[in-house]
Amino acid sequence: MPTEEIVAATRLKIAERKGLSTFGKGVATVLKHQGLMDLLAKGGGALSSLLFKKLPDNSGMRLRFPAPFISADRTLPKLTAKPFRDRYPELIPGQVGQPTVLFFTGCGINYMYPESGEAMLQALRFLGVNVVIPKGQVCCGLPAVSAGAAATVEGLAEQNLAELGKHQCDYIVTACASCNAGLGKIYPQLGEEFAEYQTKVKDIFVFLVEMGLVEKLEGLPKAAVRTRVTYHDPCHLRTRGITREPRQILESLPQVDYVEMEAAGTCCGLGGTYSVYHYDTSKKIGAKKAGFIKESGAELVATDCPGCIMQLQDSINHASGKQRAVHILDLLAEALAGQAEKG
Repeated sequence: MPTEEIVAATRLKIAERKGLSTFGKGVATVLKHQGLMDLLAKGGGALSSLLFKKLPDNSGMRLRFPAPFISADRTLPKLTAKPFRDRYPELIPGQVGQPTVLFFTGCGINYMYPESGEAMLQALRFLGVNVVIPKGQVCCGLPAVSAGAAATVEGLAEQNLAELGKHQCDYIVTACASCNAGLGKIYPQLGEEFAEYQTKVKDIFVFLVEMGLVEKLEGLPKAAVRTRVTYHDPCHLRTRGITREPRQILESLPQVDYVEMEAAGTCCGLGGTYSVYHYDTSKKIGAKKAGFIKESGAELVATDCPGCIMQLQDSINHASGKQRAVHILDLLAEALAGQAEKG
C-alpha cells in the first residue's frame, strides 16, 4: 500500500478545496524565496544566544523559546550564521578520470548541519571525485508536498531543473533522505523533462559503496578504543530500498562497533509537518525510538537524514538519555581525519 503517496495526494486535495493552512502558507512563502530563507537562517544564527537556551553539551542541541507553531519544549539544532553553500566555491576539482558529482545540499545541511556537508566533501576528496555545488539550487520542495502546496513544489522543481542543468555531471548526490526522495521519486512524476533524475540521483552512501570506499575503510587498522553505534533507517530511504549501504559504511569504520537496534526501520516520528501539527503524538512515537536506542547500548545513533537527526535528538533529550544523534558522514570524516593524521 503506497501510504506516502496516498497521504500526499489527500493533502493536495484538501489544500485545493480549503486552501493552505496558515503554517502551510508560511512554508510555501519561505521556500519560494531563497533570499528570505538565507536571511532568516543567518539572522537566527547571529542571534542564537538570544533565541536559544543552552542544553547540556551531550545533547548537541538548543531549547528554543516559544515561537509560532513550535512547541516550547522542543529541542532544535542551532542555525548557522554562514550556510554551507556560502563556505565553498561552486567547483571543487578532483583527480583526472574521476566522476563529477553535483552535490544537492538540501536545506538541513545548508542551514543547520553544515559540518555534515563538510564531512561529505572530505569523503569525496578522499576518493578524488570532482564536486559541483550549484549556488542557485533551492529546496527540493518536499516540505511543500507535506503542506499540500502543489504550485510551490512545481516551481521549486523548475528552478532546480534550470540550475542543475547548467552543470555537466555524472551523478547528483544527496546526503538527505528527503532530498533523495524529492529529486529521485517526486520530480520524475512531474514530467518527462525530469526523467534523468531517476538515474542520476544517488544517495551518498550508495555512491560511496559503488566507488569502493568500504574496501578502503576495511583496510584501515581498527582503533583500540571504539564507539558503539546503531543506525536509524530514514523512511524516505527505506521505502526506496536504500538500507544496506549506510550500514556497510558504518560496519567498515575503524573506530566504530556497530550494533543493530530493534525496529531500526520504524519512523522516528518527524513525518515532515506532522510533528508540527501533532507534536504530542510525534513525541510518543519518538519515545519508542529513544527506548530502542537505549536498549541497544549504543552511545551514538547515526542516520542519513538531517530531519531524523533533529527528531531523534529531541526524543533522546525528552527521555533524559545521554546518546547523541549524528550523521554517518560525521563518523566517516572522523575516520578519514584519523587516517590523514597517521599519514
